[in-house]
Amino acid sequence: MSYQIRNWSEYNAGLKQRGSVTFWLEQSAIVHWLETTPRQKRGASLTYSDTAISTFETVKCIYGLAGRQTEGFLNSLFELMGIELPVCDHSTVSRRKGQLSISLPVIPKQGAIHVVIDSTGVKVYGEGEWKTRQHGVSKRRTWRKLHLSVDESTGEILTGVVTTNDVQDGEVFEDLLEGIDDEIEQVSADGAYDQSHCYDALMERNATAAIPPRKNAKIWQHGNCNAPPHPRDQNLRAIRKQGRKRWKKQAHYHRRSLAETTMFRFKTIFGRQVRSRNFDNQATELLLQCAALNRMIQIAKPETVWVEA
Repeated sequence: MSYQIRNWSEYNAGLKQRGSVTFWLEQSAIVHWLETTPRQKRGASLTYSDTAISTFETVKCIYGLAGRQTEGFLNSLFELMGIELPVCDHSTVSRRKGQLSISLPVIPKQGAIHVVIDSTGVKVYGEGEWKTRQHGVSKRRTWRKLHLSVDESTGEILTGVVTTNDVQDGEVFEDLLEGIDDEIEQVSADGAYDQSHCYDALMERNATAAIPPRKNAKIWQHGNCNAPPHPRDQNLRAIRKQGRKRWKKQAHYHRRSLAETTMFRFKTIFGRQVRSRNFDNQATELLLQCAALNRMIQIAKPETVWVEA
């Protein structure tokens, strides 16, 4: 068996569109490039809008440029296009991007959605993989964790949270769900989210929990309890009765791997390391990359089917 892409012509055109400068620097960004609203706080008024700062940083991430290179790239681009607009200085972008509020572009859905959740590590600084294998991990090796909730049917990133590497996955579970306005039918996540507050958050949203309990798990609410059956206990009883493998198949738990596919796609396009040095800028950088990845998926996503080799 092998994969075959059914919409190759549309997918091929979309892949070309991902590299188009006009796609990432559209007319609305140019119109709202300068800040026109007077500043309410003390101090000088801002010259560039938040749109200009986010556009600068998005172009920087898409084309893999440094700050000064992005400044020169946009300057030359504006000159060729005949646009008489100043370009943000790279130091201005660095100072302001940590204050941006990033909203992920998501196409509205009809009906309840299946959400898959996972996290991945993005390196801040430290040795490469080869040096780590040869000489071990240095004390200076530092990571940031990117927690994502993904729409199982479309692959779009619904919400994202950036934390330090000492934050456990379950600690940001409620924050990921809070940013999802659509009705949730099911949430699939790995055993790191097998915690009571995660189930409580899902019960508030009337969502099915496809979270495998740990192998030595115990029943939380026994049959003589007056409370209704707990979702975790129902999963645990089903696993004891029919086996973990069959339960995962019936609960569609294997669709959770699409979150890992999103992580792979993210790191393939944007790399495995952040460029910024302070935490707020790192969070903004990663969330802007998530927004860009959503736009890429919306214009080009392969439709694959299994075929006999």
